Amino acid sequence: MLSTTDAIVLSLQPHSDKAHVLHAYTRAGGRVNYMVYGIGKKNAAGLYTPLALVQLTTDKTSIRTAQLSFVPRTTTVDPYKRTVALFLSEILYHVLRHPMPDEPMFDSIREAIRLLDETNTPQHFHVQFLIELAAQLGFAIPLDSSLRTLPQTRQERQKHLRDLCAYFAEHVETWREPKSLDILMEVFD
Repeated sequence: MLSTTDAIVLSLQPHSDKAHVLHAYTRAGGRVNYMVYGIGKKNAAGLYTPLALVQLTTDKTSIRTAQLSFVPRTTTVDPYKRTVALFLSEILYHVLRHPMPDEPMFDSIREAIRLLDETNTPQHFHVQFLIELAAQLGFAIPLDSSLRTLPQTRQERQKHLRDLCAYFAEHVETWREPKSLDILMEVFD
């Protein structure tokens, strides 16, 4: 039986010569993994970029059709925003692990993706996103914590990001240090 749902792309990983595994956060089912066939076809890979908002028609395990539900104006061409999107998708990949719907979480992430596309200051976007995500996941950063402030210099931003990641590591069982963290720090150097 086919079903249609809105989804946020978290990761696309090769599975075989002809198939990939799409890790997505869906409105209808929370974190779901699907088999995707035919990525080599023209324009198909563009559907599955980190944090892409897509509408998927699926059976239980594979995608039948996919189409973009939000076409970003700047995130795909701006190297700063692309790097932030990569970092945030990696964070979400590690913290959103349960296959159960959470519409408020889905809506919040979808709105954040739209705001990232519109922002003129992407160097602070991921910091604010992590602060809000921690609250949504149930381990809000205390109001008097220095982690709630926005860093002003490059050195402060790098230390702040490492401290935020350490905070998440304390609270998320499946946490792994994001590989894209060093890239993010280098891009905003």
